Amino acid sequence: MPQATPPRSAKEQARLDAALTEVFEKLITFNQVLGLKVLSVTPGDVRGRIDMRPELVGHYTYGRLHGGVISSVLDAMAGLALMVAIGHRHGGEDTQQVMHRFARMGTIDLRVDFLRQGLGRHFIATAEVTRLGGRVGSTQMRLVNDEGLLIATGSAAYVVS
Repeated sequence: MPQATPPRSAKEQARLDAALTEVFEKLITFNQVLGLKVLSVTPGDVRGRIDMRPELVGHYTYGRLHGGVISSVLDAMAGLALMVAIGHRHGGEDTQQVMHRFARMGTIDLRVDFLRQGLGRHFIATAEVTRLGGRVGSTQMRLVNDEGLLIATGSAAYVVS
């Protein structure tokens, strides 16, 4: 039986969490355009938030969130959930080693189901990893508005090696 990977120290985990947040909020500039903010990078609890702004409106008459914004947010959160899961899987590696693993990651399939109009003051997106293989990772995502109404769901697959 293979040896279990030892967990990283709390200090190193805090460094990794900060690095993931920095990449997600600052280095992926499209996430800046979306105004996406990380709320949690805990395995099993990956969450982000966007505030409604005029730049994100898709239908000028109704002030609804653009479908492309919804898709992009769900895609981004799924990628973050996979980053968190990969980091957790490789608990014996330091932050630099784990961050190097993300260089070749990319979306290979994305499906979004739009369930309600994108109305709200802000939106919370969550993502969960349903399978993390050696080459491909799969996810499920949800987007709710500030009242907790489910706006959209998604599923996606990513190359992770």
